[in-house]
Amino acid sequence: MSVQSITPSQLDDRLAEHIAERYRDPNSVRALSQHFRREGYVKLTGLVPEDLFRQVSDEVYSLIDLHARRIDLLMKETGSSPRYMSTVSQKSIAEDGHLIPAVYQSEVLTGFLSQVAAQPVVECPWEDEKYVIIRQHKKGDTHGWHWGDFSFTVIWIIEAPALEYGGMLQCVPHTDWDKENPRVHEYLVNHPIKTYAHQTGDLYFLRSDTTLHRTVPLNEEKTRIILNTCWGSESDRLKTQTHETMEAMFS
Repeated sequence: MSVQSITPSQLDDRLAEHIAERYRDPNSVRALSQHFRREGYVKLTGLVPEDLFRQVSDEVYSLIDLHARRIDLLMKETGSSPRYMSTVSQKSIAEDGHLIPAVYQSEVLTGFLSQVAAQPVVECPWEDEKYVIIRQHKKGDTHGWHWGDFSFTVIWIIEAPALEYGGMLQCVPHTDWDKENPRVHEYLVNHPIKTYAHQTGDLYFLRSDTTLHRTVPLNEEKTRIILNTCWGSESDRLKTQTHETMEAMFS
């Protein structure tokens, strides 16, 4: 089935059948939820069918060829941590993508994520952060220590380097982002850092607004590509948010 032939209704039917089969044991979903709430992270490899993941990957590579923009920045709002990468914005994906926007709108997907989060997972209140693409491929490339503006993120690992080349995810859960005084190094000194390895084809769910996180810098010219899909919580709808880091990375 080609990317263009998939409609949102077909997509939800596919996802509903797949998720019902893969997560038919309610105890396994409960365990995922407990891990997510405890660690701010849970791996959800197999959340979507393999053929759907491949089609999304094909669209990601096409969008990178069309729209990737290189950035090399230090972000003062996160303790002057670096952003060395190429990016594709939400606007570019919405304009030239077909499948990614449909996946994002899936009520089946957000319904399952709500079970894992143990609270409603809702559409991101800010259009520009709903879905973006990041590619790291130069030695030293990293998405430095940061938090998300909104509560929930699912990361699709479109391409991952071998472990020895870096690119792993590191997390410090249950931390708060004060953009005027981010205290990143204080958190790193006072709290354990969890490190997670991923392979091409993995997905993970992150409590992005209260989990300080980064990717370990690449130590060779290897490639790490992700599709970042972001959702909010009910409380996010009531917040007054600024978006300095996202605007710098994707405008």
